[in-house]
Amino acid sequence: MAELTLNTIEKKSLRDEYGSLIAELGDTHKDIVVLDSDLSCSTKTAKFAKRHPERFFNMGIAEADMISTAAGLASAGKKPYASTFAVFATGRAWDQIRQSVCLSKLNVKIVSTHGGITVGEDGPSHQAMEDVALMRVMPNMTVIVPADANETRAVITESLKTPGPMYIRLTREKFPLIHGEDCGFKLGKSRVVRDGGDIAILACGYMVYKSLQAANLLAEEGISCRVINMSSIKPIDEEAILRAATECKALVTAEEHSILGGLGSAVTEVVCENNPTPVVRVGMDPVFGKSGKSEILLEKFGMNTTAIVKAVHRSLSLKR
Repeated sequence: MAELTLNTIEKKSLRDEYGSLIAELGDTHKDIVVLDSDLSCSTKTAKFAKRHPERFFNMGIAEADMISTAAGLASAGKKPYASTFAVFATGRAWDQIRQSVCLSKLNVKIVSTHGGITVGEDGPSHQAMEDVALMRVMPNMTVIVPADANETRAVITESLKTPGPMYIRLTREKFPLIHGEDCGFKLGKSRVVRDGGDIAILACGYMVYKSLQAANLLAEEGISCRVINMSSIKPIDEEAILRAATECKALVTAEEHSILGGLGSAVTEVVCENNPTPVVRVGMDPVFGKSGKSEILLEKFGMNTTAIVKAVHRSLSLKR
């Protein structure tokens, strides 16, 4: 793969892609309903509201009510997509997700935006770094973190055909496109976006792109890195993880999320129980963030390209 830089690759908004696609899907799927918590301009569900006003519900700043209403609509045969910021979707409505959605395995899709520390200037109150963990621990819940806008489109398309509760985590910032428009998505399966044999970097979200950058730098040192997009956090691709653990010397995980309970935890659980292999996790330590530019925050909290390079070096030293 040619070297990737932020200046040579197109960026596109994941939330914009979601808003446009769900509005389009509403044309042919009359059972789709969309709910929002007074943030439709930010989550981009306003596009659906404009096109299908009779099937859009602005629940106000009442996330718990939004999820409970979505559960009711699902029980009546509708296909609800409920959206708000990640910190509100998973925090304020956790009890309703557990009791009303997951317990009954209802077909509610929770599509959050503004996930991770790249929310930036909104600060720690809005930087959801625990949301994947909160949803991953929930019985019957599927958890997806797309790497770019094209994969987001594929994930939303697949979600419409997949019954049951699902949490899809999107972002505020535009991300570089690393997948083609026809990339597709299969639940429980990963995608190798760069092959290599020394180290496997398993990443999700924006960190897939950062991992590709790190792999380019490490190649100059003679270190061959396999980069795997692990967008399906739950169910996770155990086969790909164990293959990487067997074929590579060690593993690195990279996520824009706490190192507790997210992708890093999921990978280490699989490895520890099946094929013990050194794993170094790149992510947020269990601390709150700060207000600032997203790239500066990623550097400050150890979730940038340099941090991944250091993690690869550390994983190799652990193997030796």
